[in-house]
Amino acid sequence: MTFEQQVLQFVITGITVGSTYALIGIGFNIIYNATDIINFAQGEFVMLGGMFTIFGMNVLHLPVPFAALLAVVMVAVFGLLMYLSAIRPIKSPTPITLIIITIGASISIRGASSLIWGKEARRIPAFSGNEPIPFFGAVIQPQSLWIIGVVFTIVLILRQFFSRTLTGKAMVAAAFQPRAARLVGIDTSYMVLLSFALSGAVGAVAGIVIAPISLVTYDMGVMLGLKGFCAAIVGGLGHPFGVIMGGISLGVLESLGAGFISSGYKDAIAFIILLLMLFFRPQGILGKGRGNRV
Repeated sequence: MTFEQQVLQFVITGITVGSTYALIGIGFNIIYNATDIINFAQGEFVMLGGMFTIFGMNVLHLPVPFAALLAVVMVAVFGLLMYLSAIRPIKSPTPITLIIITIGASISIRGASSLIWGKEARRIPAFSGNEPIPFFGAVIQPQSLWIIGVVFTIVLILRQFFSRTLTGKAMVAAAFQPRAARLVGIDTSYMVLLSFALSGAVGAVAGIVIAPISLVTYDMGVMLGLKGFCAAIVGGLGHPFGVIMGGISLGVLESLGAGFISSGYKDAIAFIILLLMLFFRPQGILGKGRGNRV
């Protein structure tokens, strides 16, 4: 393989990994757009999506599509329960309180998952087989196309939802001006509840589409959640297309760094980029401030 083909292969791998980060970052954006909360349990929603799909396949003996649908519904319900049990009872919470609560929820979910499903790794069959697709001397895994397609589809759907539907606009209004939203008849509590369910569903989809190329383990959500958060910050927290740019940028730089420098620096690259963005452009690539939320 020539140098150019190696670079192309690393870029393709990086786009696949970066699309995964973007999909997880979208979950952060959904809750942030509606509530101003940074949900650090988002990575666990991804893990639960993969685990519930495998449960549906192996225990309930459902076909993959039905097992995946069950997983999306289950994680959406889990998001509802997390909000109702851990966040809603807190009166006048501060941002740091909410962060601690979501981190605690993440630890609890991870511990319970290790007890229920064990610590062994599992995998979901690839949606379209494992035959690589040649591409100018490099190869593309069919599952990579699924991941990229799902990311852009979800972003476009959410873009339309938040900007064109009454419910989506109400969710944004409930976060931007809660008191004004309540005065015009918006049930802000319901909007927050809906955002957690929607974020759980998106996290489950992320766990399902990446499971064929990444082993599903009880602790996979830790690093995935951090990388998704990095993608959201780098792209512009609250901006749907910015998170795609942030995620793909992180993925490509990680892949090139692992390929040409050392795989040991792969995880460090994302956090170095995050720190640079926080120092020099804290609003992210496409972020323009608090008012631009969709």
